[in-house]
Amino acid sequence: MNHSEIKPAVEVLSANKTYANGYQALLPVDLTIQEGEFVTLLGPSGCGKSTLLKMIAGLLEPTDGKILLWRHPIRQLEQLGRKISFVFQSPTLMPWADVATNVRLPLDLVNTPKKEAQERVKEALELVGLSKFDKSLPRALSGGMQMRVSIARGLVTEPDLLLMDEPFGALDEITRHKLDADLLELWAKKNLTVIFVTHSIHESVFLSNRVVMMAARPGHIMREFQIDEPYPRKTDFMVTQRFMQQAQALQQSLEQASHAEEGH
Repeated sequence: MNHSEIKPAVEVLSANKTYANGYQALLPVDLTIQEGEFVTLLGPSGCGKSTLLKMIAGLLEPTDGKILLWRHPIRQLEQLGRKISFVFQSPTLMPWADVATNVRLPLDLVNTPKKEAQERVKEALELVGLSKFDKSLPRALSGGMQMRVSIARGLVTEPDLLLMDEPFGALDEITRHKLDADLLELWAKKNLTVIFVTHSIHESVFLSNRVVMMAARPGHIMREFQIDEPYPRKTDFMVTQRFMQQAQALQQSLEQASHAEEGH
């Protein structure tokens, strides 16, 4: 991709958040995310990672400042022909509906023609490796599989920007590594821009081009780290010296972020 063609997918311009009760969740944040980047928000609990993600998604209004997606306000996305998807911490599936119906939900909400919706659902389930489970109910699936259904539902609208709020936080280590590796494949295959919230240092080094370290009370960006490692990254990257060095730098920064919080 020619760098002159790359334009920002997301621009957070001095956006802050103070709730009606006076609680200041986020100091003014400035952050630019280029099209095709994989950016992780990392930091201690309460540092505003999820608040920032929800503001980018348009689920929360900034108190001040603004957020632009492809240089436009969020409400103009449809005119731009751009789409965003949000994957929550828990799978939030309809327990009474089978996997295919759960994945189809965003298409049903905008009255997508039945045949097109079926094809898109089929493709999304193939992408997450769940083609054989289209007729299963969520309770018949493991936690990792339910999360895949949730990701398929996020992909079925063919988004340009995928926002993920600690999607693998509740899963065991092996399942988590597997889904991290799968997510990188999807990101490359679909040419997505991804913003990913996590508490895990290892996950952030493995996945990202760039890690944004946040600190709390009130939430703010402390510093950013470039992870200059080639893709595709396989799990063996996690036992290399380079990986350890990156993780160590993030660990030190996370400790500083936590101490900064205690100092307030």
